[in-house]
Amino acid sequence: MNSVVGGFAALVAVIAVGWLLGRTGLLGAGADTVLSRLSYFVATPALLLLTLADADPAALLSAALLATAGSAVLSALLYVALARWRWRQPPAQLATGALASSYVNAGNLGIPIAAYVLGDASFVAPVLLFQVLVMAPVGLAVLAASHAAADTPPRWRVLTQPLRTPVVVGCALGLLVSATGIDLPAPVRQPVQLVAAVAVPAALLAYGMSLPGAPRPASGDRATQVWLAVALKTLAQPALAYALGRWVAHLSGVALLAVTLTSALPTAQNVFVYASTYHRGALLARDVVLLSTIASIPVLAAVAVLLS
Repeated sequence: MNSVVGGFAALVAVIAVGWLLGRTGLLGAGADTVLSRLSYFVATPALLLLTLADADPAALLSAALLATAGSAVLSALLYVALARWRWRQPPAQLATGALASSYVNAGNLGIPIAAYVLGDASFVAPVLLFQVLVMAPVGLAVLAASHAAADTPPRWRVLTQPLRTPVVVGCALGLLVSATGIDLPAPVRQPVQLVAAVAVPAALLAYGMSLPGAPRPASGDRATQVWLAVALKTLAQPALAYALGRWVAHLSGVALLAVTLTSALPTAQNVFVYASTYHRGALLARDVVLLSTIASIPVLAAVAVLLS
């Protein structure tokens, strides 16, 4: 329980610093956009490269994948189906909402919680790998295609856009290093580590800087969409993970706790960065990140207590 509170406290502290920077205007107008782009185009690919270079891709084939990936996909599809039926949203808006409803904060919050609550950080590997290898590329492909379509580029640029997405390039390089067993020399690894260390704080600061002067969370026409995504993320996804883990993957004990706990994590700030970069549903992503982070605290505590 202390690790859950500590993890959230660290997130809130950095976001608060970003809020102060945005409130005072110390970094000037548009600084939050610059930080978001720095995180997205430079630091996050470096972080994913190192993460996958040191990870075992075989984790994707574990039994836990059925529960973690299945619950994420089902939660995303539920949002797409309901939002498409109720609001007739275009594909890019649906992609942002689907990611907000299912893309968990597995990196800077999931890893410490897995380490301290479960005693092993590797429990978060299946959901982390599935997100960076499948969910992010698919979601970004839709966002990039929509953004490109507005500028009417050549067809070859639209078709190859997913391959040129920074996150996908970082994942591909990381998998290449992992598959070949290359041990990155210190002169290469150290500068990459320095750049990768910027990813999470830059995203958190940019998120905090976007809050001053912004409309109240879940207000206006998007309120119902925000609460739908928050409900799917904080309630439906962990419930689906538990059901799939227990009755389909036949998990029990710590393994069942792990898939349920990681699926109950709040929406990752990455979703806000992606939406901001392509100007598609950024306010929706911002609100869901904030509200799911608050709502997930009692859910995570309840899961930890009930399934321990």
